[in-house]
Parts: sequence; structure tokens; C-alpha cells
Amino acid sequence: MLNPGRTLVLAQLITNVGNGAFATCSVLYLTRVVGISPAMLGLGLSIAGVAGVLAGVPAGHLADRRGPRNVAALLIGLTGLASAAYIVLGSFPAFVAVACCYAVFDRGAYAARQALMASVLAGEHLVRARARMRVVTNIGMSVGAGLGALALLVDRPGAYYAVLALDAVTFFGCALLVLRLPDTRPTAAPSRPDEPKLAVLRDGPYATITVLNMIMSLHMPLLDVILPLWIVHHTQAPTALAAVLVVLNTVTVVLLQVRVTKNIDTLNSSVRASRLAGLVLLGVCVLFALSEGRSALAATALLVAAMALHVYGEMVQSSAGWVLAYELAPADRQGQYQGLFNSGMAVNQMIAPAILTALLIAWGTPGWIVLGALFVLAGLAVQPACRWAVSVKETHEPQSA
Repeated sequence: MLNPGRTLVLAQLITNVGNGAFATCSVLYLTRVVGISPAMLGLGLSIAGVAGVLAGVPAGHLADRRGPRNVAALLIGLTGLASAAYIVLGSFPAFVAVACCYAVFDRGAYAARQALMASVLAGEHLVRARARMRVVTNIGMSVGAGLGALALLVDRPGAYYAVLALDAVTFFGCALLVLRLPDTRPTAAPSRPDEPKLAVLRDGPYATITVLNMIMSLHMPLLDVILPLWIVHHTQAPTALAAVLVVLNTVTVVLLQVRVTKNIDTLNSSVRASRLAGLVLLGVCVLFALSEGRSALAATALLVAAMALHVYGEMVQSSAGWVLAYELAPADRQGQYQGLFNSGMAVNQMIAPAILTALLIAWGTPGWIVLGALFVLAGLAVQPACRWAVSVKETHEPQSA
């Protein structure tokens, strides 16, 4: 008998092998093979990022109205076609068009897949599946990065084309796996004339939860963007320490994410987890700040301790965010609500590196204190925001109260 959770996890693993290879090679392919300048590449990716952010809610709404399985499979397949289209690029306008299509389809598919998960899984099974998907994301990205490294070693157009083709094939494989899942019915009833089609855009409590999650998720660039810059510009720790800590982070998430998630499966537990994550991330900021100007040995010890706290806070915070995102969304509008929540994460990915670089690398210790305070305040604010969201949800869905 088909296990929906395992099928979704396998689909995630397959796509992330392709994504890892693509992420490793895409910049060099676009600049050295296609001939796009770094400045124009950054501009094109920014345009595509905005397009992707705007796609989440409409795609999620489409999944609610037409059924999440088929919409998800369609958008995943279209993402594969967009990935394959990178092979035939010949100009900057073509790159922008393809990158925008890729971002729109990919972000839209993500929203539809979240709605699909909510329709075929429930409760603890849903939380466990999300945790396992995060684990296989790390595994898949690592395997894909290794394949991409081989292409970089060969450093010929044919090797890059092979990586792009692999990425496309993994999307097609994922789409086929999604089509094996139960064909769930559309969850959203036809809208009344006086009812907004995209109700999530008027849901203040859910938008507040989304913003708080964005603030809490500012920890994400600390590992791959801030850590190496901080080591080089503010400490005497060895530069290679950054790579070691990235590997340790990945291994720890693979080994412990499911276990950490085990007891974070209700609104109450996710509120407590959010408070805990805020305090843990404050500790991360304090340890980073203390490492400034220290000897190589002292700085290394403090940074290792900081990243140990970081990975724990990361796992707790992401688990809490998953529960809040699903439990506070109306059952018949999971697609558009998950689309908004994911759009918040997409905005975070776009702006957080620049903001944190200015705050932490340019400002130093005071910046870490500000960031730590933000983590604590956001973690504490989750409880009143959650209560507000529950009260509004019960008002609109009295039958579930």
C-alpha cells in the first residue's frame, strides 16, 4: 500500500539532488558559458526572486480550487522544463525570462505541495513528514553538490549541460511520484460574491505570524553568509572553520531533526518552542559577539559553541514554524496560506543576507545584541499572535471550535 509520507519524502530527496547540482554550477555556467556579466546576473536573479515571491499565494489558491495533487505535479513538471530551458540560453533577456519562469513555477509548486501534504497527512504524521523532508533536503543537496563539483572539475559546457539536464529529470521524476498520491478533492468551495478570493491577504493574525517567522528565520544566513565573513573580518579563527561548521550543521540536522520535532506537534508546544528558540538564538548572538578580537583558540571555541547552539535553535524554530503555518490556516485554504508563509521565507532569503551583513559585519558587537533582542522579542510575540489567530479562526469557523 502506498505510503503518502514516504512518497513525499522520496520526491523531496530526488528534486534536491538536482537542486544541489544546479546551485553548485549555475553561476559559473551562466557567467562563463552563457556570457552574462556578474552584475547583470545579480539583476536577473533579483527580478526572478520578486516574481517567485508573488507566485506563492495565487498558486496556492489554484491548488485549493483545482486540487493540490494535479496542480503540484503540473507546476513541478513546468519547473523541470524551465530548468531544461537554461541549456539553450543565448542572451540576457532570455535568461531573465527563463529565470522568472523557473522561480514562479518552483515557488508555486512549493505552495501546492504544502497543500497536498495537508490533504494526505494529518497531525503527528504531517509534522514527522516535514521533519524527514528537511533531513532529506540536506542529504539531497549534499549529494547534488558533489555531482556539481564533478562538473566544475571538468569545467566544460557539456558537463554543465549534463547538470542542467539532471536537474530537469529530477523535477520530472518528482512530478511522477506526486501523481501516485491520492487524487484529493479541491478543498476550497466556490467564493461568494462578497468574499475575497485570496482571503489570506486580509488575514492580519496569519500575516503577523508570517512576519514573526521571518524575523526568527534571520538565523538562516548566519551559517553560510555571516560566519565566513565574521571569521575573516572580526576574529583570528582559521578561515577553514566555516566549512567545517557547515558540514557539522548538515550532519546534525540529518541525525537529530526528526527527534527534535517529536514533541513539537501542537500549537501550545510550538509556542513554547518559539520562546525557547528565541532564547537559544540570543545565546548564539552573544557567543558570536564574544569571539570578536579573541585569540585563534578562544575564537574557535566560542564559534564552535555558537554553531552548536545555532543548529539546535534552527531545528526547534523550524519545527515550531511548520506547526504554526498549518494549524493556523483554514483547512479549506491551506494552499494560499502556505503560499503566503513560503513567500515570507522567500523574502527573507532575498533581503536577509544584505541586512545582516550591514548589521553584523559592519557594526560588530552592537549589531549582534540588536539581532539577539529581535530573536527574543519575536519568540515572545508568537504567543499573543497565536491567540489572536486562533480567536479569528474560531470566529470564521465556529463548527471547529
